This record gives sequence, C-alpha cells and structure tokens, in this order.
Amino acid sequence: MREVGWVIYDEIHYMRDSERGVVWEESIVLLPDMVKYVFLSATIPNAREFAEWVCKTHNQPCHIVYTDFRPTPLEHYVFPANGEGIFLVMDRQSKFRDSNFEQAVTVIADGGGAAAARVANRARGDDGKKEAVNQDIFKIIRMVVERNYDPVIVFAFNKHECEKMANSLHKVDLCDEDEKKLIDTIYWNAMDSLSDEDKRLPQVANLPNLLRRGLGVHHSGLLPILKEVIEILFQEGLIKVLFATETMSVGLNMPARTVVFCSPRKFDGAGFRWITSGEYIQMSGRAGRRGKDDRGLVILMMDERMDPPVAKNMLHGQSDTLDSAFHLNYAMILNLMRVEGAEPESLIQSSFAQFQNDRALPGLEAKIVEIQKDRDAVKIHDEDSVDEYVKLKDGLDTMIRERRVVTNTPTHAVPFLQPGRLVRVCTKSPSISSTYDEEDDSIRIPVPGTEPGEEDVVWGMIVSFERIGGGGKSGKAAYGVDVLVRTRENSDGKTPLSSKSKNDRYEFLNANEEDDSSEPRVIRVPLEQLDVLSSVRVYLPKDLHPREARDQCISSVGEVIKRFPDGVPVLDATRDLKIDSENFFKLLKRIDGIKSMMKKHPVASSERLVEQLSAHKRKRELSIALKQAKKNAKAAAGLIMRNELKQMRRVLKRLGHTSADGVVQTKGRVACELASVDELVTAELIFNGMFKEVDVDMLVALVSCLVWREKSRNTPKLSEETAEVFSRLKDVARKVGKQMMECRMSVDVEEYVEGFRSELMEIMLAWCKGNKFAEIMKMTDLFEGSIVRAIRRVEEVLRQLSDACRVIGETELQEKFTIASEKVKRDIVFVASLFL
Repeated sequence: MREVGWVIYDEIHYMRDSERGVVWEESIVLLPDMVKYVFLSATIPNAREFAEWVCKTHNQPCHIVYTDFRPTPLEHYVFPANGEGIFLVMDRQSKFRDSNFEQAVTVIADGGGAAAARVANRARGDDGKKEAVNQDIFKIIRMVVERNYDPVIVFAFNKHECEKMANSLHKVDLCDEDEKKLIDTIYWNAMDSLSDEDKRLPQVANLPNLLRRGLGVHHSGLLPILKEVIEILFQEGLIKVLFATETMSVGLNMPARTVVFCSPRKFDGAGFRWITSGEYIQMSGRAGRRGKDDRGLVILMMDERMDPPVAKNMLHGQSDTLDSAFHLNYAMILNLMRVEGAEPESLIQSSFAQFQNDRALPGLEAKIVEIQKDRDAVKIHDEDSVDEYVKLKDGLDTMIRERRVVTNTPTHAVPFLQPGRLVRVCTKSPSISSTYDEEDDSIRIPVPGTEPGEEDVVWGMIVSFERIGGGGKSGKAAYGVDVLVRTRENSDGKTPLSSKSKNDRYEFLNANEEDDSSEPRVIRVPLEQLDVLSSVRVYLPKDLHPREARDQCISSVGEVIKRFPDGVPVLDATRDLKIDSENFFKLLKRIDGIKSMMKKHPVASSERLVEQLSAHKRKRELSIALKQAKKNAKAAAGLIMRNELKQMRRVLKRLGHTSADGVVQTKGRVACELASVDELVTAELIFNGMFKEVDVDMLVALVSCLVWREKSRNTPKLSEETAEVFSRLKDVARKVGKQMMECRMSVDVEEYVEGFRSELMEIMLAWCKGNKFAEIMKMTDLFEGSIVRAIRRVEEVLRQLSDACRVIGETELQEKFTIASEKVKRDIVFVASLFL
C-alpha cells in the first residue's frame, strides 16, 4: 500500500448497498492518510456530508465538483393502459404539466375494468397483465421505431417479465439483412469458446432468433457470456429494443435514446410499491446519448391511477441519499483483533455510520424538546377518570382479541367462509404472535395496545378464500380471505401481498362511508384479520371486475347495516362455530362484565367523551414518541453497535474462536479467511470433522448450502445420503444459532437455520460427477445465469477453505478442497469473458 498514491471509487453510491457497501466503507477507513481519493457518482444528494466524513477520517481536504447540468435533456411521457398515445407530463425544462397528466389518468379511468383487474391480480401476486401489457408494449415499440426514437431500453422488474415481453413481440423485425448477418457473425464468433454441446443449450440456441430481429434481454438469469454479447450488440446499435431489469441501470455504459418503464410499481420483498425517485432517476438516466441525441425520451406505462404529487415526486424528486450500510461481521472483528493496535471500536468510531449518527444528535435533542412541549400542551378534562376509563377499554380490547383468536381458528371459521357472507374486518392486521392452542385450550396474546380494538373494524363481504401455507413454524394451516370492502388509497401507495405488511396500501372504510376518493375493492387479508362472521349472506355476482358490480355489492352491505340498527346478526359461537371451551365461555362473561363496568363509569355519560378520549390518545402517542426519542438520543450519544459488538465477542469466545483474554485462537484464524460465507458455521464444519468424513462430491454439495440463499419451486428431491448430510449441517447451524441467542443477539434460531438451503445439493453432485450443463438445467426451474453464478461462488468458497486449511497446517483437508475446486471449474460455467 505504500506505493499507492491515488484510489478511485467509481459509482461510490454502491456504498449504500446492504451487502457490498460495508467493504467499500472499511477500505476508505483503513487506507493510509497519505493516499489521495477520487469519488465518482451521478446520484449523491448529500455529497457535502460524505466529503466532511472523508475530511474528518483522513485529515485532508475533499473538494466537491458538482453539476446538475444534463448535456442531453429528458422529456417524460406517460402511456396509459389501453391508450393509443403518450402524454408529455414533464418537459425538458423540468416543468410538470398537470393538464396532460390528468388526461392520461382519465384514459386509465375510462379503461376501467381491464386495468382494475390487472392491478387486483398483481396485488395477489399473479402476473395479471400478460396480454394487455404485451399489446401496450407492441404499440409503444411500433411508435418509437416509426419515429426513429430507437434504441430503446424497456425496464421490467423481474427476469420472467423481461423474457415474456420480448417473446411476445414475435411479429416485430427491426433489422435488415446486412444487420442480421453481422449479428450472426458477432454472436457465433463469441460462442466459439463453447463446446458443441453447450452451444445446443436452449438459452444459447434460442437467443439468436430474438437478436436477429433487433430485440434483446438483459438480466441476471442469462449466462454471463450471453449478457456480454448482448451488451456488445447493443453498443454497436444492432439491438434496437432491449428488455432489462434495473441492474442494467447501474455500472454499465449502455445509454439509449428512449427508456420505457413497464410499470410504476415494483415488488420490494414485502409488497408492490411505487418506484422511488432515486430508482426512477437512475434508470431514466440511461435515456439520451451524449453527442448523438438532442433529447432523451422516458415513457412511463401506467395501469392504475396515480396522484399528481406522487408522480411529481417520482419524476422530479431527489436521488436516494448516500446512507451508510456499515455492519459488523465476525471475520471483520477477528481480523482486527489479530492486528496489534487495531480494535473494532476504532473502526466503528471512524465509520460513516458513526459520523451520520453523531450529526443527527442535535436534531434528536431538539425533537425531544418539541415532543415534550406538544405533550404538555395536551389538556384532558378530568384526566384521572379518563385514565381509569381507558384502562378498562384497553382491557376490553385485549379480551376481544382473545375471543377473535379462538373464533378464527380454521376448524371453526373455514366452513363459514362462503362467498356473499358478511364479515367484520379489522382495519389493521393482528400480530402473528396471537395464537390459540386447541389441545391445551390456551390463548396467547402479545402486548396490549399494539393490536386492533373493537372500534377498528369495518363491514365487508367475503368473495373467496384459499389455503396459503402451512402456518410457518407452528405447522398449522394459514388461510387468505378475499374480502370486498370500501377503501381509500393511502398516500404511500404500497400494495401488500397480505395485510400483514407494515405499510398497507389501502385505508379501510365503513360500507356507508362513501366519498369521491373511495372505491370498493377486493382485498386479501389473513384469516386472523377477520373480527366476526355474520349469519347474513347476500347475492355475489360472478364477475367483480366492473366497478358497478362492486358498488352494488357494497351497497347491499350498507343496506344490511341499516336494517339492523342494533347490530348485524353474527354466527353463534356454540351453535354455529361449535366452540366447546370452558375458558372461552369464561372469556365471554368477562367481556360482558367489563362492558357493564364501562357503561356505568362516570366518563361514559360525559358530553365531552369523544373529545376526552381523543386528547388522551394524542397524549399517549406523544408519550410513546417521547420515550423513543430519548432512547434514540441516548443511543446516538455513544458508540453505535456497542452492545452488538459486545454480544458478538461473547459468541466468539463461547465457540472457541478467541480466548478469555481476547486472543484469536486457531478456529478464529480459520474464520478470518472466510469472507463469502457464514464464518461460524463453516469453521464448525471444519473442526467437527464433517468435511473430512464426506467424499469430494458431497463436500461440494455441502458447500453449496453455505452459498445458496434463494428459494426455488422446482428442485430435485434429496437422496437419503444427501438429506442426512444436510440434516447434520442444520444441527450445526442450530447449535451456533442457540449460542448467538444465549449471548442476547437478536436472532431467531429457526430462521437462522432455514437460511442454509439445500436446493443446489443434488445439482452440485451431478456437476461434480461430470454431468453436462444441459443435463443439470433439467433438474431445476432456475435460470441458467443463476446456476452459473452459484457454481462460481461455490468454487470461490472452496479456494477460501483451502487457504484457511493452509493457515492452520491442515494439509490433507487443503488438498481435498483444492481437488474439489478443480472438479467444479469446467465448461461453460468458467468460460472466459469477452471483455478480457
């Protein structure tokens, strides 16, 4: 390092990446002070904050060279679903055109049923858009090519959608004969490094049919060599339309004249949400080629209504700020403990995360003063009596939740989930920790005040239901119920896969609570979110896609509510639901008793009851917020991650990686070499002799469990021998997980164990036995590119394991890992890059 004068970080916003960012941050902190730096990025709104951190860390100036000038201006258009044209919504001067945007939204509204059906299907996790979206894509591509706005990149948000859209354009041909010949020449020259058998792989053999028509796809599921040849063809102007995932918007110099977004929403692991302004800026930035185009075009396909403020924020908002993704890992701690004079605390103290934390402290202290002032300003008439009344109400809500847990047990509730039955639904989802055990007749409820109470309910109508899983760790069945309710869209615009998601997209309203912004929608909720089932059933049309059908149904619900002013009839727990539980009947008596006490309470007859309860609720919320703000300020005042570091050191000591005095032991030296896998479990496998006991092929299969983290629907069944090896691995992981939990780390042991997956074991066994790549692809539904990446990672880990064994003088095991690495490294998986 003494010979290094400058270090250049391109795309420094990678530092916010949850996996890779910590490595970038570590390197900046640990480089010598005499080194000079260059940081490059097009999307850092908080560049000054980052520069101040660099100045503080290395005691040298960090100059910010910034411009918001774009050489090629962008024009932003909206293409409404089922529309015939595009609407300019933001011009090259970044002026938002409200009238054009409203016209586009009107086209969507006039399209009505079809668009609504696609959105409803997407919220269920279905594709739901196939034919209509393909037709819209065809219209856009035809318009773009006719007006010479190509090349165009179409961004989709999953690999399957990229493939489907590209294959749907089977009538599109954008290349002349000379271009087709050139494409064939470049493509097959690039494929010369492959064997004849690998050239017959479906992905390799079928892609030319797409490329020769000027179409291409680019996503992580492609074989690396295919991605590279597609990048070459696109840069040469031979691919006119490229369907890509958002990964292509980062780190690749592949600009186009036009960029198309196939949807304004993406799935983020919890639900479908609007894409952020940062994501939009990053992807739309591919439009407009410097020196070639006078402008770049961005077309956003919309299949549902979007409020103008949401659109303005997406199109004209800021890039995502550069926030630290720094986190501790065991290899980092052990490596620092091995170096004399280096301590993990010093790395944390110098991190960007600590810097941002320290900068936030004055704001947190000001927030404490502000919240305290707001809380003290809340005045409650007869506060002591209101406190008593609220305590009774909290007790009632807890008992109602206990009742709900029993009545929603599948054996009692599922027989009555018929279409058309009225149902009262909680407006927010109960905790998954609320459970009822029929065998010991016990009910478990989480902390009071965290779940929906008696007033947080609305009436709706059951449309359908289905079993959606085995109930997780408990093994009990889980059900999703489709309920028609009146809703209003929340401002954050998030569509949950189930209403257990933290940010529900819709606000539930009473059936009679009609306004301009509300609409009856079919929403999927977990069975646990139902409050009570009514004995009343009404007519339910077969097709609920038309708005009129849903309006009619929700009006029927409203009529039933009006007809029974004393309460809609509900199913009887004993006669209908067949509940025979002594504890349950005691619970019902307690509910009646507490309701009676509340009715007799002096506050209940107060004319100011609503005002008093509202003020009390506000004061309680502010008290909770104040407590949290003080906790945040206390944490910000000291070293971040202090407790986590203490717990991790305790784990290392218990597992024998360090001595009682903090000296790194042999096992710890091994863990230091393992940067790509779980250090603790892998080190245990080395020291408990498991890697020695299995043969080389099974050793590779075992390592694949340490690498692979994705779920697959279609995986080969494990043989008896493989299943036994995987079971032993899980036992080791469970042992490590329990040690972590006993050291007070926030880890769910079973979830930690489930992180080690067996999907690749049989595939890796076949690969080690010499099977061809085409043969192993028949064993799974995974993309070829995903398998290649996994095999390469397995080979990388095998080399790390060989180095780790060399460090401790374990020559026999070192040789075994080296042989395994050589067996894995062959054929198309390790073909040389076209760019080298």
